[in-house]
Amino acid sequence: MHALAERIQQEFPEGLVKAVEWRGDLAVTVTPKALHDVARFLHDDPGMDFDYIVHVSSVDWPDDDERFEVVWEFYSIRKRHRIRLKTRVSEADCTVDSLTDIWKGADFMEREVYDMMGIRFRNHPDLRRILMPDEYTEGYPLRKDFPLQGKGWRDTFEFLNEGAQ
Repeated sequence: MHALAERIQQEFPEGLVKAVEWRGDLAVTVTPKALHDVARFLHDDPGMDFDYIVHVSSVDWPDDDERFEVVWEFYSIRKRHRIRLKTRVSEADCTVDSLTDIWKGADFMEREVYDMMGIRFRNHPDLRRILMPDEYTEGYPLRKDFPLQGKGWRDTFEFLNEGAQ
């Protein structure tokens, strides 16, 4: 097992679901319950020292019970290593902890995942739409069950255009 994954497993034996290394990149999947504590450890522990958030994204696995996977990528500038931290949630409980209290840069990235996939981030300081119009309430465009032709786009943009006249 990768040395970083071994440290995480030692610190959070119940929280680590799996660790996969591929072409030198490490991806660690943790339980939603352990997510925030693991993230704090990755940031604060001197051996980890992940001081830079690269991105936040999500994956839709519509045939799985835990349909949504949320992925954070972190980098340690001083140690020159990176890690992907993942967790899975079901459609029925589509909420994970926000990591904005650890990495301020997570703010807009978590809002984008919320806006496009509908994943809510618990304790996010300003969880609201960032890309779609506030009036758009017809689903989440990056979910795999979203119709290719869209839902309500014409009505939404006609509504917005009427307000501009």
